[in-house]
Amino acid sequence: MSDLPIEPVIVPPTALSAEALQGLIEAFIAREGTDYGEVEWSLAEKVAQVQSQLQRGEAVIVFDLVSESCTILPRRELAALGVRA
Repeated sequence: MSDLPIEPVIVPPTALSAEALQGLIEAFIAREGTDYGEVEWSLAEKVAQVQSQLQRGEAVIVFDLVSESCTILPRRELAALGVRA
C-alpha cells in the first residue's frame, strides 16, 4: 500500500444519471442548510441553481476515494483541498 495521499476525483455531471445527479444535488442542499437571505427558494429553484452552477463550471462534483463519498464544491475551493481541476 502506498503512503501517498489519495487525491479526490472530479466527476463530470454528465457521468451521472439524471436521477443520481438530482439525488446528489438534493442531498447537498439538505446538508448545507444554506440561508439564501431574504428570499425563500423552493427545493426545485435551489436544485436549478446548483445545476446551473455545475453546468457553468462554477461548482464541481468531487468524489473522495478514501471515504467513498461525493459532494459539490465551488471550483475556487479545490486548490485548498489539493485537487487539480
